[in-house]
Amino acid sequence: MSLQQSVLLLILVGLLVFLVWGRWRYDIVALGVLFIAGLAGVVPQSELFTGFGNPATITVALVLIVSQGLTRSGAVDFVLPVLKPLQARPFMHISALTFLAAFLSMFMNNVGALALLMPIAIQSTTKAGRPPATVLMPLSFGSILGGLVTLIGTPPNILIASYRQDVTGEAFGMFDFSAVGSVVALAGIAFMLLLGWRLVKVRKQSAGLELFDVEGYLFELKVTKDSDLIEMTSGELKKELRKHKLDLLALEYRKKLTKLIRLTDEKPLRVGMRLMIQGGHDEVQEYADAHELHLLTAQNSVTGVLHSDAKEIIEVVVTPNSPLVGSTPENIRFNTTFGVNLIAASRSGNPHRNVLRRFKFDVGDVLLLHGEEEKLQEAVGRMNCYPLAERSIRLKNNDKAALALAVFSLAILAVALGLVSIQLALGIATVAFALGRVLPIQEFYTGIDWPVVVLLGAMIPLGAALETTGTTDLLVTGVLNVAGELSPVFIIALLLVITMTVSDVLNNAATAILMAPIAYNIATSLELNPDAFLMAIAVGASSAFLTPIGHQNNALIMGPGGYKFSDYWRMGLPLEIIIVAVSIPMLLWIWPL
Repeated sequence: MSLQQSVLLLILVGLLVFLVWGRWRYDIVALGVLFIAGLAGVVPQSELFTGFGNPATITVALVLIVSQGLTRSGAVDFVLPVLKPLQARPFMHISALTFLAAFLSMFMNNVGALALLMPIAIQSTTKAGRPPATVLMPLSFGSILGGLVTLIGTPPNILIASYRQDVTGEAFGMFDFSAVGSVVALAGIAFMLLLGWRLVKVRKQSAGLELFDVEGYLFELKVTKDSDLIEMTSGELKKELRKHKLDLLALEYRKKLTKLIRLTDEKPLRVGMRLMIQGGHDEVQEYADAHELHLLTAQNSVTGVLHSDAKEIIEVVVTPNSPLVGSTPENIRFNTTFGVNLIAASRSGNPHRNVLRRFKFDVGDVLLLHGEEEKLQEAVGRMNCYPLAERSIRLKNNDKAALALAVFSLAILAVALGLVSIQLALGIATVAFALGRVLPIQEFYTGIDWPVVVLLGAMIPLGAALETTGTTDLLVTGVLNVAGELSPVFIIALLLVITMTVSDVLNNAATAILMAPIAYNIATSLELNPDAFLMAIAVGASSAFLTPIGHQNNALIMGPGGYKFSDYWRMGLPLEIIIVAVSIPMLLWIWPL
């Protein structure tokens, strides 16, 4: 083993450790590792940023823009009315949602497909008297499975096709993944619908106002004539309350409820004035006793604040790309920064009972926001969160839906007929979306998952370094020394299982980049068809069902579904076993060794 190979392996081990640790976001880790590789001479400094111009990276970015346009225009909403008549029948309802998620994910980003369907799934199950947890995990898994079917369904497919282009001069086509992917997806969905959804752990209500139980920490207090707070200004009171781990959300001033967003420091407290305070029951009771305040029913505060005129409430889920992740309301001055009130928060179905301003946001958290409709729309966009309600919160250009669908269909048809490359077809579609005002110019790039794009741009040069330094050959030799005498079928199955396992803890795109060169070189060393091995990597990299960190969709449903980390194994493990059992014979049939 040469010095360069040793250094590269050490760098890659460090990359895996930091990605699994999750202390820093994966794109920052990948960039840091890339720069270290450049300093160490493993990746030539002149090639550090070649990954950002790689066709795979460009394709992923274009798919995300097109998906944003399709969603924003309402082009995919025509299928939603079919769900309403089915919500009373659990099996039919879950089946329709799961198949719909899989179908949409074949042609658009699967995170976007989930974001579109999750609010409908939550509302419809709640109306039917069932917890959303019964449908959200099948919905997420179905959207992931649907991505297996086409080239643009998931980033690993795009990366595998790009790698094949580099090593053979010809990429996989738009529907080359379909024969294996469709059978695997159908088998997986069949399992989920017949048995899997019954394995999902359902604890309690995991969405809706019932989740937050706001009466547990929103309290209404009345200023009595004996209170020492009389004549204190609202600004002074707010500062005083924070010393006691409490927050002032609103006050009744001259029989009108005034929101904190517009509170000024000079409003004095008067006898009979009502205050809405947020905090723990014991802390509120102690403060009320100390200052001669009369504690009223929490229901009054719920009615007065959450349902006041010209105000709305909305639940949102925190996404991996939200600027909120890792921060607290206090650090970012939440109410002032976004112009809306953060009323409550929950994690894994459990409402946060402690001091809200010190709550550290994480992916999958559900937040209850309150404010004016226009402010809420703006705030949800700036937070990069997904609403868990009817998507009226996002204004649509419904008159552009037909145009968006026509442009996208023509682009897919052109690729399928081999008239243009996928990059050119999607590029033309994005320009058409801009010229046709399907997607407003100011939102043109908001649909791009920039951390994923940065991750790809950073990982591709590292993947190339595996081959240029001979590290891939070194790893392949080690694998063949151990398993070279075994059946090729066993080797391809082993690679599939390893890829699936790694993808459960790493980003699936990073997994595909690292595993594709190893699989290809093992196939060529054994003089076998490398396409079967590459397709196995594509299936494995997109089959992350054991953990909430393996795929963004799994993380997004964790809070709304009230799931815990261990819940994903209940349905995910048998699902992955089924995928292996179905995909191996299909790979050998469609791509003979």
